[in-house]
Amino acid sequence: MRQDIPGTTMFDGDQAQKGYALNRMCFSFNSAENRAAFQQDEDAYCSKYGLNEQQLDAVRSRNVLALIEAGGNIYYLAKFAGIFGLNVQDVGAQQTGMSVEAFNDKLVAAGRQ
Repeated sequence: MRQDIPGTTMFDGDQAQKGYALNRMCFSFNSAENRAAFQQDEDAYCSKYGLNEQQLDAVRSRNVLALIEAGGNIYYLAKFAGIFGLNVQDVGAQQTGMSVEAFNDKLVAAGRQ
């Protein structure tokens, strides 16, 4: 059963297959050695995992929504974001098109309800 949510990329079997290389690469960032290798030569590291052009563009732009559209799973993408000092609030703000401050304010307000 699939439910379409406007503006949302659903992570399903097709997206999982599409993003396999990207998610595999992001999983590798569990290792500090791999994070350092990525930072030393991003293009070579991405090539090692066989990222396609859409995925490469999304990695280069640091665009979480583009990474998700390219098949990225948010749980693996969090490892990628961490390399650049981004936390969950940073990613959530990017996903909603809000500033980090506005996103955090929204979280606080939702917690009061």
